[in-house]
This record gives sequence, structure tokens and C-alpha cells, in this order.
Amino acid sequence: MDSSGSRDDDRTPPFDGSGGGESPLGREDQEVGAEVATDPDSFLGVLPHFYRGEVSQASGAQDRIDRTTDWAIALLAALLSLVFSSPEMPAFLLLIGLFTLCIFLFFEVRRYRFYDHWRARVRFVQENVFANAIDPVGVEHPNWREELGDDLRSPTFKVSFVEALSRRLRRVYGLLFAVTGVAWVFKVTLFTPEQQWTEAAELPGIPGLAVATVLGVFFVGILVFAFWPAKRRAKGEIHGQESGDWKND
Repeated sequence: MDSSGSRDDDRTPPFDGSGGGESPLGREDQEVGAEVATDPDSFLGVLPHFYRGEVSQASGAQDRIDRTTDWAIALLAALLSLVFSSPEMPAFLLLIGLFTLCIFLFFEVRRYRFYDHWRARVRFVQENVFANAIDPVGVEHPNWREELGDDLRSPTFKVSFVEALSRRLRRVYGLLFAVTGVAWVFKVTLFTPEQQWTEAAELPGIPGLAVATVLGVFFVGILVFAFWPAKRRAKGEIHGQESGDWKND
């Protein structure tokens, strides 16, 4: 017993967050979520808040994707205006534009994977809660609460990097790359009549034919990634594709 008259062994050890001390929360506080889960009215009261939060996350992620696409289109438009503003403008500026578009593409692929992560959760709730509430014929996933709870505890991407890359190429960047490639061909041929196209296409220390070959390989790679034959795992509900697994482990 100390000078204040209290016993040392009656004190609750402080919680340091490292797992070594006891939690300051009581058992009832720690199980508040479980109590909501066992009460249908409480659960249905919490679910709309969760749904609105996921919709907000998906909308924000889609807005970030749109901003990246807008910057890529603006860059390409400005670059085309610059390159074709004067015959003295070199064609290699379009190659710089291709490289910059690749950077935008990889940024957008990463953002698309996060967007698809939130979108998949929104669709998951729509499929298994709202659809059955409107027309009670059964849920898409019998264990949907367990699956959703597992994903909240251990979030994963629902679409692979390669598939996200393929989708963005087919939707947006394939066309941007094609426009840039056609502009490069026009620049080194029709817009430089005083030079052979191989001379107009060359870079310091690199012959024009080698530059054209590398570009050809690049565009073949773009086509391969855009139309890759592997089975798609992400859901293609709107586009008529066969639905894959919701969770991509």
C-alpha cells in the first residue's frame, strides 16, 4: 500500500498499443460491433453509412482517374500543336510525348486498381443486400457477410495490374498512343519533304531505321497488352463479359 492508501496491485496497467498491456476498453466496448451484427435493426442502420462511405471512396477514385486522363489528353494536344507549328520542330518531341503518356498510364493503372477495389465493394452490397431487398430470390453469395468482413480486415485488389493495364489501354490510352504514332509518321514523312524519313527520324547516335523499329515493337506490345488472351478475372457485368471471382486473392 502506498502513501495514498491505495493498493498497487489494484491499478490497471496502462495500454501502450504494443499488445503487452491490457486494453483500457472493457469487454462490452470491444464487442459493440458484434452486438450490431446480431441485431438486424442495428445492422440495417449501420449498413447505409458503410455503403455511402464506399460509394464516396469509389467516386473520389474515379475523379482522380479522370483528372489523370484529362492531363494526358491536354499534354498530347499541346505537344501536337507545338510539333506541327513549324517545320523546324523535331519529331523526337513526339517520342518524349510517348514516354510521358506511359508515365500517365502507369499512374492511372494504379489509381484504377484502387477505384475497382471500392467499386467491387459497392457492387457486392448491391448484389447481396439491395437486390434481394427489392426482389427476394436469394443472394449471389450465401456467405456475403463473412466475405465482406474478411475483405475489410484484409483488403486486396480485385483486378490484377496486367488486367487494369489492358483495360486502360483499350478504353483510353490505346487511342492516345495511336494518335501519337500516326503524328510521328506524318512528321518524319509528309512534313519534312526536304529530308529522307530516316534522317528526320534519327536521334543523336541512333539511326532513323532503328528508331522506327523500336517504335514498331512498342506498338506491337501495346496491342498485345490491350488484347491479351488470358481469362479476365474482373467482373464485366455491363460489357457482357462472363463474371469472374469477386475477390482476387
